[in-house]
Amino acid sequence: MSTSGQPQFRYTQTPSKVLHLRNLPWECTEEELVDFCRPFGKIVNTKCNVGANRNQAFVEYADLNQAIQMVTYFASSSDPAQVRGKTVYIQYSNRHEIVNNKGPGDVPGNVLLVTIEGVEAGDVSIDVIHLVFSAFGFVHKIATFEKAAGFQALIQYSDTTTAASAREALDARSIPRYLLPEHVNSSHLRISYSAHTDLNIKFQSHRSRDYTNPYLPVNPTAIEGFVQPMVGPDGKKVEAESNVLLASIENMQYAVTVDVLYTVFCAFGTIQKIAIFEKNGGTQALIQYPDVGTATVAKGALEGHCIYEGGYCIQ
Repeated sequence: MSTSGQPQFRYTQTPSKVLHLRNLPWECTEEELVDFCRPFGKIVNTKCNVGANRNQAFVEYADLNQAIQMVTYFASSSDPAQVRGKTVYIQYSNRHEIVNNKGPGDVPGNVLLVTIEGVEAGDVSIDVIHLVFSAFGFVHKIATFEKAAGFQALIQYSDTTTAASAREALDARSIPRYLLPEHVNSSHLRISYSAHTDLNIKFQSHRSRDYTNPYLPVNPTAIEGFVQPMVGPDGKKVEAESNVLLASIENMQYAVTVDVLYTVFCAFGTIQKIAIFEKNGGTQALIQYPDVGTATVAKGALEGHCIYEGGYCIQ
């Protein structure tokens, strides 16, 4: 173990003649990298200055046994692998060769096209996708959809370097098992670059998110827990208790914004989500609390009251 607590080697990976080196000095040159690796065999290809901090590299040996020899040597050595005094972390790459020629989908860009194999659309939530990919940098936007290739997602970063770092680390890997439903056995990621540079997200929803625009309207279907009214034996609607309130806004004298509704409803508890939409010629909103009790208190206190004197009412 290193002083940082990170294992210098990962033993769970399948051996490959391509090695992935991390924590290199950012000024490390290709010549230095080759000199460091040459004692263990013939180097046939390299890829330097990879990752957001340009401190990672890939080295391809002519023979698998040469790569195994290097990993085995440093794994059993009392001295860590070092370049310019920095401890270098070595692992087998999930690739078996370094491909430098760029075909369709290999031209670097800031938007990744991710195909998630082995899952249906409802198996992987957009929040899970965001959690996995935000580990490599700020994710600006995500759009998910279904194509003949399967369940896919477009993930937009601020720049090509961050996108490349995420692709190098995650391509051909799997989403962690604990983030998936029990019935999903595997979820391999196949990642290429998209020709898009800026995704057009019109609504926040369970299929699309824009993390740069907090004022973007929320599609009502994105609010979990919203239940259609039940009908009783007498044919009248029976209101079921829910952690989501449906507010009808009448006598509008001022524009309704998410901020205004948040200010009013947050006095009674944590607000998880707010959606404003037009229905039957009127303005309505969905306000989601973490539990039914909080929603019930807010409903009892606010129903029928005005937000502003002479302004609009919430029923």
